[in-house]
Amino acid sequence: MAKTAFTCDQIFDGHAMHGNAAILVEDGVCLGVVKQDAVPAGVSVEAVAAWCLSPGFVDLQVNGGGGAQFNDQVNVDGIATICAGHARYGTTSVMVTLITDTADCSRRAVEAAIAAQAANVPGFLGLHLEGPHLSLAKKGAHSADLVRPMTVADLDFLIEAKSKLNHLMMTLAPESVTEAQVRALSGAGVRISLGHSACDAETAKRYTEAGACMVTHLFNAMSPLDHRTPGLAAAALLDARLMTGIIPDGIHVHPDMMRIALRAMGGPRMFAVTDAMATIGTDMTSFDLNGRKILRENGRLTLADGTLAGADIDMAACVKNLHELVGLPLEDALAMATSIPALALGVDDVGRLTQGSRADIVAIDQQFGVRLLPVA
Repeated sequence: MAKTAFTCDQIFDGHAMHGNAAILVEDGVCLGVVKQDAVPAGVSVEAVAAWCLSPGFVDLQVNGGGGAQFNDQVNVDGIATICAGHARYGTTSVMVTLITDTADCSRRAVEAAIAAQAANVPGFLGLHLEGPHLSLAKKGAHSADLVRPMTVADLDFLIEAKSKLNHLMMTLAPESVTEAQVRALSGAGVRISLGHSACDAETAKRYTEAGACMVTHLFNAMSPLDHRTPGLAAAALLDARLMTGIIPDGIHVHPDMMRIALRAMGGPRMFAVTDAMATIGTDMTSFDLNGRKILRENGRLTLADGTLAGADIDMAACVKNLHELVGLPLEDALAMATSIPALALGVDDVGRLTQGSRADIVAIDQQFGVRLLPVA
């Protein structure tokens, strides 16, 4: 198949920004980024009118989108609707997320994920189970009636699920799982993220040694920074073995706290997640979750008592906020939506535009409007 070179004034390859460059693509695979004057002879050149080209965004926590909430549409069609809903905003790799639900719903979620993987649903990367093995003290919008400790049967089910899924991620709290269970899950290839937990920093360290490698939505639904009793948030900032998601909607975390966290963490360990719900890409004003109404107003999603219930933001808007509200250079903001979440999940063919990666390319304008480039 003929090679194509997509040219633009700025191209971010997942690691660095390149000026006056071109992305070489063949058969849906990236061959690398080169200077425009280094495009080989005979290659078809397509100039893209955009502020910047970037790898497609990678989102490890997506509860819904396009009008579908995964808990309520636990099937391949639901997964396809959610992925398509986020593709409109530049996200080409989605970890579809099930919020705490019944054991039967978790089973159906795994079955749907296996079927979606087999069907090569566009944008579907894998399954994220956020609960039900969480802390009641830090349950947030998760239903208290459904939060429960992990059993032997749960562990066996999850290890079997991972044997059939390329990518399975779980948010767990030390209060509801043992170190041995985390060790077994991690050993089976499940990516373990600590979250919805009131654990202290020392406990978080032990569970990291057992195999946890991530922290879910930093600062939210966890033991906070405290000058005498450092909690899970402190562990996330200080432990180089942990990567952490954060919701940069300006509501879940103040921009100053994001700046503090980024400085404390040093290297590329923090990535953006939307924690998005069904509302993305729709004019919905409310929806139901586990029999409770979630209200949408002024960029917030809340239960009737005001508890935040996921986020009403897409990944393009997250990148915009990271750049304009937090003040990150564009390439750093883009990395938090591309290569860093890919690194956290342990995948190397998405979130970057380097040799051998998938040619998922997003064109971004200066208002952070996005469009996916049609790549053969």
